[in-house]
Amino acid sequence: MAINNPYQQYQQQSVMTASPGELLVMLYNGCIRFIKQAMECIESKDLEGAHKAIIRAQDIILEFMSTLDMKYEISHNLLALYDYLHRRLVEANTRKDVAALEEVLGFVTELRDTWAEAVKITRKQIYKKE
Repeated sequence: MAINNPYQQYQQQSVMTASPGELLVMLYNGCIRFIKQAMECIESKDLEGAHKAIIRAQDIILEFMSTLDMKYEISHNLLALYDYLHRRLVEANTRKDVAALEEVLGFVTELRDTWAEAVKITRKQIYKKE
C-alpha cells in the first residue's frame, strides 16, 4: 500500500531503518506523547479521549514487558518497574488521576533519556570503528 503523505513516508522509513535502541526510544516517545495527551484530555473533561490515550500508553508498557530478555538481571528489575508503571496507568485510567500520570511520565521520560544517551554512545562507538 502506497503512502501519499510525505510525513507518513518519512515516519515509516525512520522505523524501517532504525536500530533496536532507536526503536525503543521511539516507543518511549510515543508513550510520553500518549500520557501527555491523556493529561490534557482529563483536564478538558474528555474522558473517552483520556481512556484511549492511556490504553495506548499501557500497550507500549506491555510491549516493553513482553520483549524483555529474562536471562539478564536488569530485565527482572525492568519487569518490576514496567509492571508498576502499568498498574499506575490502570489506576490513572480508572480514576482519571493526573497525579498518577505525572508519576508515570517522570519514570518513562527518565528511561527514554537513558536509552537515548545509550543509543548516542553506541552510535559514536560504531562510527569510531569504521
